[in-house]
Amino acid sequence: MADHPVSAHAVPLLTRTAERVPPRLWFGVSAVFHYLGPSFAVLLFPAIGVLGVAWFRIASAALIFAPLTRPWRTFARASTRERLLLVALGACLAMMNSAFYLALDRLPIALVAAVEFVGTIGLALWGLRTWRNGLAFALTILGVALLIDVPWLLGFGDDAAWSADPIGLLWAFLNGGLFVLYVVLGHKIAEGGASGGVERLGAAMTAAFLFVIPLGFAEALSAFGSALLVLAGIGVGLCSSVIPYVCDQLAMSCLPRSSFALLLAILPATATIVGVIVLRQIPGYLDLAGVALVMLGVAIHRPRTARA
Repeated sequence: MADHPVSAHAVPLLTRTAERVPPRLWFGVSAVFHYLGPSFAVLLFPAIGVLGVAWFRIASAALIFAPLTRPWRTFARASTRERLLLVALGACLAMMNSAFYLALDRLPIALVAAVEFVGTIGLALWGLRTWRNGLAFALTILGVALLIDVPWLLGFGDDAAWSADPIGLLWAFLNGGLFVLYVVLGHKIAEGGASGGVERLGAAMTAAFLFVIPLGFAEALSAFGSALLVLAGIGVGLCSSVIPYVCDQLAMSCLPRSSFALLLAILPATATIVGVIVLRQIPGYLDLAGVALVMLGVAIHRPRTARA
């Protein structure tokens, strides 16, 4: 991204904050809210509809970001290549969030979270073919298979109550592919510092809002008769897209992609814990074994970028 010089006395607050707080703390906050927000969204599905909640998530996030990041200024200053990157991230966010919610409507949150990492590790294996990545990919696939409860694993018992919903899995794997794209594009816009990354995130969220309008506005419209539902929808956006994505940018600005990828190993466990506490989705023994295998696979894989 193009750099816009600033004086030494005008170092943005976010950059100073990102440098003073350990990046792993930012990631920890992000990990909690990445699934806490969506778990609240699941509770709103019956009242607003799946795509309606997705619309509220992105619309409220764009509204919160706008006065803070001034996306119109970011687009005006950006080069053609940078604008294409921001629009691409916006389209990715709109489709990823919609696919994520459509999957959550049919599958437990821990299973959807686990599927997200198949693509991440598959990408690492494609870019860097090592025995370590091969093992990581195999462990992740086995873990997801346990969570899905594929027929040839039923001999282990019917403890796994999270048997597969084919349509739900289709949305889950689409979300997983888009999650890979989000991580790649997210690191691209994080280049040049935390403040610049958050400004570009605000611009990308504005683009995402334009993409999501035809997808969920019709369902979201039904909620505007209730102030409580509107506030709940805004709360989902704050918890799902503002807090975790800003924390991601603060972490990405200080961590190499290899370290960030390693920390992703805790997300399936976070999703499982949030699912138990908020949604009462109690995993069985095979489900817990599947989550553990996915976490192990994510932890041992080695991404292509290996900066210290």
